This record gives sequence, C-alpha cells and structure tokens, in this order.
Amino acid sequence: MHLATYLGLLHTSLTTLADAFREVGRGHGEEPDVRHTCQVLAARTDRQAEALAPVVERYGEQREDEPERLHAAGLETTRGGPVGLLRDLQDLYTLATLTDITWTVVGQAAQGLRDRELLDVVTSCEQDTARLLTWLRTRIKQAAPQALIASR
Repeated sequence: MHLATYLGLLHTSLTTLADAFREVGRGHGEEPDVRHTCQVLAARTDRQAEALAPVVERYGEQREDEPERLHAAGLETTRGGPVGLLRDLQDLYTLATLTDITWTVVGQAAQGLRDRELLDVVTSCEQDTARLLTWLRTRIKQAAPQALIASR
C-alpha cells in the first residue's frame, strides 16, 4: 500500500507550507494584512499537520528517495517590493495547491479503505485549504495591478 508515501508527502507539504506562510508574513511585514493573515494561515496549516498525526500513526509515513519529485521546496527568503510580494504569494499558492491535491488523493484512498476517521480529517482539512487558497487568490488579484502597472 502506497498510502504511507502520500501521507509523507502530505506531512512534508503541510510543514513546508506553514513555514512558508511564516516567512512571507515576516518578509512582508510592511503589509499588515499579509503579516497577520500569514500568521493565522500558518497556524491553521500546523493544525492540519496535527490532525494528520493519528492517521500517520496508524498507516505510517514514508519519505521517498526522490525528493526532487515529492518534496516541496519552501521559501527560504522573501523578495522585496510589490513584485516580490506578488511572486511570494504565487509561491504560497503553488505550495497550497500541492497540499490541496494531496488531500484529494488521500481522501480517495480513505474512501477506498472506508476509513471514516481519515475521511473526516480530509474533509475538514480540504475545507481549510480551500479557504486559504481563496485568500491567496484574492490577495494576488489585489497585488497584481500595483505590482505590474503602478510600481516602478
């Protein structure tokens, strides 16, 4: 069973995403909404990883030997200025979509296994991930005109 592989991918993507939210919040502190919301979303993402823990305990967690294929590289630093903010938000969006689709894959396995506990975790976390993707999409739309047209 390869569920353990996807649980490992999901755990890695969640911790990477939470760390990236914290980094973007710190790096773009001049944008109060970004700083605060990124802190909130990092904490929510941490809670998703915590909710996954009992499932990992039951099924195990396997890290693949091919990190370039299954490991999300996080944000080590942020970029400056309006274009930097836009690019950092896009990076967060990319990481969040990896997490989102991995929840979907794990949810399909939970249905196949008829694992009610795992399905409940997936359902809750998919909803949370959808909310953070909505905020990111909205904030990207807000940042784009300033970054691409007005900023020099």
